[in-house]
Amino acid sequence: MEKRCGIEILEIGSERNLAVIVDGFAASPERWRSEAAQCDYQPMGDFYPGGRAPVGQAYLADVGPTLGQVFREIYKCRARMSVQRALYSITSTAPGDLGLAQRIPHFDDTGRDRYAMVHYLARDDMGGTAFYRQRSTGYESVSPDRHTSYLARLKEDFAIHGEPEPGYIVGDTPLFEQVAVVEHRYNRAVIYPASLLHCSQLHPGIAYSPDPALGRLTVAAFMLAS
Repeated sequence: MEKRCGIEILEIGSERNLAVIVDGFAASPERWRSEAAQCDYQPMGDFYPGGRAPVGQAYLADVGPTLGQVFREIYKCRARMSVQRALYSITSTAPGDLGLAQRIPHFDDTGRDRYAMVHYLARDDMGGTAFYRQRSTGYESVSPDRHTSYLARLKEDFAIHGEPEPGYIVGDTPLFEQVAVVEHRYNRAVIYPASLLHCSQLHPGIAYSPDPALGRLTVAAFMLAS
């Protein structure tokens, strides 16, 4: 792991994809906690285990300069960088209620110019973000040319090993090997290529509260950069 000016660069697994960890990410984290408390949270899709609500432009203005620095200096993206979506997110689904897609690592996008971010806004440490390798293929990321084979092998893996029992993935499993973990820290952000296999790394016994003041509150953002 390389460190520079409050920014840590983490090489993930054998593919050595770069994740960037930024502490003190937002200038006004309490402002965004307060804004999050006023939002109306709704489920969005099959992957995120909880409610989500759109983030306002003021948040993007706060964190935009730091994001720009990360993409210019670390990912060497000079042509463009835009935030496609940014969402307040609360992990509120109990382990026993998780769908199959929520019990295994996932990727956010296959495009090489797509990136994702998690910004931790919960004051208490409820868990960070873990990265994984699919054992049967060795894939740590899913690019367009790997997408079909990843899904096919996943189907075969389920046939051989069975579907995972309801619960959040923690550490190694018969299907996936954990290759890196970014620990939670208040007002920390982790930025990474959207093709990386990843999942929340939640601590046992946390409260899956839908209240932004009590639950695992993050901002999830999805970006286009080249």
